[in-house]
Amino acid sequence: MAGHSKWSQIKRKKGANDSKRSAMYSKHIRAIQAAVRSGGTGDPAGNLSLKNAIAAAKAATVPVDNIDNAIKRAVGAGEGAADYKEQTYEGYGPGGTAIFIETLTDNVNRTVADIRAVFNKRGGSLGTSGSVAWQFEKKGVLLLTDTSEQAQETAIEYGAEDIQESDEGLEISTGPADLYAVQDALTAAGFAIESAQITMIPSNTVAVNSDDAKKLMTLIDALEDLDDVQNVYSNADLPDEE
Repeated sequence: MAGHSKWSQIKRKKGANDSKRSAMYSKHIRAIQAAVRSGGTGDPAGNLSLKNAIAAAKAATVPVDNIDNAIKRAVGAGEGAADYKEQTYEGYGPGGTAIFIETLTDNVNRTVADIRAVFNKRGGSLGTSGSVAWQFEKKGVLLLTDTSEQAQETAIEYGAEDIQESDEGLEISTGPADLYAVQDALTAAGFAIESAQITMIPSNTVAVNSDDAKKLMTLIDALEDLDDVQNVYSNADLPDEE
């Protein structure tokens, strides 16, 4: 779930319990294998979708061996292998928040039925295509703990669009195509990257009270628990205690 800060999302993912972590790993493996099949190659240098999927998996601490094995299996898979397709869904959550969902599915009817059921049960509503997508923009986001002027200047030189500084470090936004140029430049300059991934950033956020925030987090957790759901984004600005 993405709100006003990516730091909270990364910490939440890394802090998942073992069962959650196992399910999360499975989602990343599915994304990697789908990227190999759609891109026609297991070489991330020639397959941007695969490069993005690998970066996201590493950010979620998926072991390198799992990633490599997933690529090998996908490269060797024949016509009988599952053909997962990207599908997005949009909806509304408590407090008037917008929710954007990315899925990988081999059965669209099952996926939309599962997502609708979660919305109906958790106080949200499934919207039509385009109902909230306009409120989100695809961006590259890098997180690093170094807040030095050199780090910021390096990021700007290689394509950073925005830099937010906090007590935790720097949150750097780029265009999707510039993410890896900025990442490689920072790495070459000796800066340790906490996370680098393609994500969806809301153009505006909606402040929600504590009660709605708890309901929203319950809704998002339920959506993320669905096997076909890869990512859930919201434009909620959550209270600090949440």
